[in-house]
Amino acid sequence: MDGARALVLHPQRLTRTVNDGGKARVGVLISGRGSNMAALIEAARDPACPYEIALILSNVTDAPGLETARRAGIETFAHSHRGMKRADYDAILDAELRRAGIEWVALAGYMRLLSPWFIDRWRGRIVNIHPSLLPAHKGLDTHAAALAVGDVEAGCTVHIVTEGLDDGPILAQARVPILPGDDAEALAARVLIEEHRLYPRALATLVRGSGASDGE
Repeated sequence: MDGARALVLHPQRLTRTVNDGGKARVGVLISGRGSNMAALIEAARDPACPYEIALILSNVTDAPGLETARRAGIETFAHSHRGMKRADYDAILDAELRRAGIEWVALAGYMRLLSPWFIDRWRGRIVNIHPSLLPAHKGLDTHAAALAVGDVEAGCTVHIVTEGLDDGPILAQARVPILPGDDAEALAARVLIEEHRLYPRALATLVRGSGASDGE
């Protein structure tokens, strides 16, 4: 993709754990309902999918997405971040991910910045989906921002997570036309449909391309 930076993976930083079916193990971080998490779970049911969703973690102990995960038979872990230093909290997440043999981390509405320590531990193995066509409209309220500047299209981006806010190599994007009369809510609803389509495909492409499930 034009403008995308080179992606360097560091598999040596991880303990290789591959299940009997050869699927890479993915942990998903959420803070709310986890609709993109649910899309990943659904996609992973396909035997041809190269990953499985093995663990859901949340910094919000009553996040609705936790119950969605439990109903799907997926292990969950919830621990509040309140009163903790960012790096200390992220060390707890790191320990849980490694205990579960996780190889990839997917952010799905996780409303916290990750510490540089955590990002370095999982360098090249953390993905996020952002509701804009990055590098435009980083941060929050992306749909309102797109409307405010008169953009003719919006969309979503899957990217590797780095220390910068909504930064890192772009893996895939989906474009959504902005229609006459759109408000932020209507635009967000249409973009969300594309998020649910794009994220599972982009993650599958990344995992296949890395050789993460070949027992290296």
